[in-house]
Parts: sequence; C-alpha cells; structure tokens
Amino acid sequence: MAIPLINTIGFRHWRGDVFGGVTAAIVALPLALAFGVASGAGAIAGLYGAIFTGFFAALFGGTPTQVSGPTGPMTVVITTVIAALVARYPDTGLAMAFTVVMLGGVLQILFGLMRLGQYITLLPYTVISGFMSGIGVIIVLLQLPPLLGHAATGGVVDTLQDLPGFVRQPNWVALGLGLLTLVIVFAIPRRLNRILPAPLVALVGATVVSVVVFGQADLPRIGDIPSGLPTLRLPTFSLRELDDMLRYGIMLAVLGAIDSLLTSLVADSISQTQHDSDKELIGQGIANVISGLFGGLPGAGATMRTVVNVQAGGRTPLSGLIHALVLLLVLLGAGPLTAQIPNAVLAGILLKVGIDILDWGFIKRAPKISLKGTGIMYMVLFLTVFIDLITAVLVGAFVANMLTIKRLSDVQSSRIKTITEDTEDSNLTAAEQAILTRSEGDILLFQLGGPMSFGAAKSISRRLSFVRDYQALVLDLGEVPTIGVTAALAIESIVQDSIRRDRTVWIVVKPGQVRSRLKTLDLQRFVQNRKRTEGSAPPAIHLIENRHQALTSALALIQPKVAV
Repeated sequence: MAIPLINTIGFRHWRGDVFGGVTAAIVALPLALAFGVASGAGAIAGLYGAIFTGFFAALFGGTPTQVSGPTGPMTVVITTVIAALVARYPDTGLAMAFTVVMLGGVLQILFGLMRLGQYITLLPYTVISGFMSGIGVIIVLLQLPPLLGHAATGGVVDTLQDLPGFVRQPNWVALGLGLLTLVIVFAIPRRLNRILPAPLVALVGATVVSVVVFGQADLPRIGDIPSGLPTLRLPTFSLRELDDMLRYGIMLAVLGAIDSLLTSLVADSISQTQHDSDKELIGQGIANVISGLFGGLPGAGATMRTVVNVQAGGRTPLSGLIHALVLLLVLLGAGPLTAQIPNAVLAGILLKVGIDILDWGFIKRAPKISLKGTGIMYMVLFLTVFIDLITAVLVGAFVANMLTIKRLSDVQSSRIKTITEDTEDSNLTAAEQAILTRSEGDILLFQLGGPMSFGAAKSISRRLSFVRDYQALVLDLGEVPTIGVTAALAIESIVQDSIRRDRTVWIVVKPGQVRSRLKTLDLQRFVQNRKRTEGSAPPAIHLIENRHQALTSALALIQPKVAV
C-alpha cells in the first residue's frame, strides 16, 4: 500500500503537541543561534535552518514525534564546507555552500526512494561511536577560540596551531562569561531543566550579565540579525568545485541520514511508536533542500529536542510544526534582542553540546569489551577529527566488517570436515559410520554446515587438498541453508578436480537456494567435456537428497575393490 507523502495532521493530541512543540522550540532557540554563529554563516542561518528543517521534516518525515533542526554533527560538516568554499570564492562561496545543503537533501531523497533506510543504521557501533565522538571533539576544539574571546580560525588543525596564542592573550571578560555559561548548563538541576532548559537559562542569564555589568567592554557579540523572512537563494555551482561540492553533499546526506535514523530509534523507544526509515529520509531530504534554498543550515533529527518534545506531551507531527512556527515568531519579533548575545556564551553552550556528543559510556567500557573494537573506535575518531567524516566511516566500516568476516569464516571453517572412516566427531548414524568403515578409506565424506560465504571458500579448498587417496567423493551440503558465489565456485573446483581424477561424486543437497545455485553452475559439463576428450565412460555426478543413500551408492561402486 502506498504511503502518503504528506503526513496527516490531526488534533486529537493537540494539547500535548502544543506544549511539546513550544518546549522544543525553547530548547532549539539558543542552539540554533549557536550553530549559526559557529558555522560562519551567521546566527540567522541557524534560525532559518531550525525553522525550515523543523517544519518540513515534520510535514514529510516518517517519525511522528521527531523534532529536526541543525545539530552538532551537521554543523561540523557545513562549517568545513563554508570555510573551504568562502576561502576560494569570497563572493559566491556562501551561496555554493547552501547549494551543497540542497545537494545533500536531494541525495537523502534518493536514499529514501531507493529504500536504503534499513541499511544505513547497520553500521557497526564502534564506527558510529567513533565518528560521533570525533564530532564531539571537533565541536569542543572549534569553540575554544570564541570561549577565549577570539574569532574562530577555521578547521581543527588551524585552531590547534593558533590556540597557544589565544591562551596567552585571552579576553578575560569573554572567558568569564563563557565559564559562567558552562557552570549554568552543567550545574542546573535536572528538575528545573525540564521546566526551563539550561541552554536558554544560560543564554539569557549570561547575556544580561554582559549587558548590565560589561556593557562597555570590548566583547564580541552576535550583532544585528535580519528579522524578516528570508530571500530565495538559487543553486550556485562552479565546475571546478563540482567534485568537492558533490563529496560534501554526500557527507551531509550520509551523516544526516545516520543522525536522523538514530534519533528515530530513540523516539520509537520513548513514545512506543514505529518510524518509517525511508519516509524519514525523504522528509529530511525535502527539508534540507528547502532550507538550502532559503539560506538555512542543514538539519537532522535532533535527539535532545525530540526527547523534550515527547516528555512534554508531543505525540504527532503537529508538535514539530508548532516548534518551527514558534521559532518563526521569534525570528519576526526578537531580532534586536539577540544582537547583544556574546559569542563566548554561545561557545559555552556548544561546548556542552560537544561534550555530550562524546560517547563517554562506550569510551569507558570499550577496552573491557573488545580491544579490536576499541582500536576501530579510536581510529574512526582520529580520522573524523583530522581527515573527514566519509573517510572515517568508510575505513572504519571496512576494517570492522573484515574482522567480522574473519570471525564468521572461522565459525564456518569449524563446520567443514573431511571424514574417511568412523569417527566420534561427526553426526553420522551408526549405519553411515559402518559404511565408511567398510570402505577402508576409499569413500571421502566432505561435510559442510551452516551458511557458507566467501570467507569459507579458502578453507573448503584447503581441507580437501589434504586428502588425495579416495575413490568416491560424497559432498554433504544437507545442512547448508545458503551458499555464496565464492563458496559455490570452490565446490565447483572440487567437483572438477574429482572428475579429472576419475572419481565419481555424490552431492547431498536439499531443495532450496544451494541446489539452485549448483544447478546454475552446470556441473555436468565436466562429465560431458571428459567424455568428448577421452571417449571412454567418465565418472558421474549425482545430486541426491539423502546422505545415507549417497554413501550406500558410493560403497556399491567400490564394492568389488572392498571384496578383494
């Protein structure tokens, strides 16, 4: 059944949705301003992003209670994009950065249409933990210069190079306000935080102190922001930068998809609902395209705002729409009030965000759980901080999957057995064991069990190479539910070698995927080729469902030799 593109907006839970949306907007306001300033596009870009992604992700998305907007991870990426493009193209770089936001949105829509939502969250947890913690480290490092009263210097490496000078010559007023902000966001009681969100208390309180006590101090502030509606920004491309813009777009799309779908899982667990991953990706994509068109930051599902929304009573997409409309009212009427907000206060709020993004729970336990997993996590963290997110995720996923494949291959290899006589380490019946005993080693029973992937192919070939002196081969695939192409080709190679050595082969296989795969290999062609080249009657290949019957037939073939 087709799922409607636009969510149905009902008013059955309107009281809870109104309260949840308003509460989420209160939480989102200081974060939107802080993310906007941190990105280099200005506080207004953060507000635009929160309004447009919040509204349209709620309208088109697949998670009823999710609240979307600029997030720490997305801001880290767009900050890099803006810094790189503006440095190369001072006049059009910002417009190109917003075009990257649109590209990311288009890619997310494609992800949803291709039904990739179910696969995106299959990344190993060590990789997710590594890149999320890496993003937390980036946020913390990039906010240290504003906390000390200096302008942000761009990327992580530049910040680390300039940081010693900033530490030696801080703006003491800015540093004091930033530390006051940190004290408030960390020390405010949890009960009070549910009523008055700590970021908002810190924003208002520290700003009032800066105006009343330090009104004449040389203090970097946000400054005036536009209070009207945004203007349309058409896509701006540069052919020379198209590959980089596409790479940045992929980065935003993948990160936004992961961030949103992980938040969707959180929303499901606390609201007892079930999200639609593919619809969520389409909704996030549409929201980011529109946000980029109007000069807003990219957004994703925001965990803290979503949790606050649900706890305050939000149950339907109406809560996300109300959250966006409240921010729109703030934009239209509160522009002059935000001009006095010190940058150091926003830096303090974002430092708390960065610290919270760090996966402290896993960082503490990782060495006890798995040293290899710990190594993967720190490798991804390092690559995220000093290279880029896509490289970090690709390398981390590759290494993690290779280790997983190795473990699965070892398990699969342990179920590969070569049996030529009665042995206790088998699941043979007494009659089958008796047949092998009578054959005196001339029947080779080659047993495989469980799913056989390409990781087991090498073990299949190696095990059989150890046994050469046999007259009949019984390949027992009766307990193999699925077989990969590489493992099937290894089986084919064994059959070909046996026919070349003039040995008859019985393959025990049940109806299903394995039997179909073997039939597509056309194993009988080896018999036909042998007959054409030598003219004599070649050995045969038999596909049979019963192992005992296969062993009995093999014994009958070699019985004259046994009788002697």
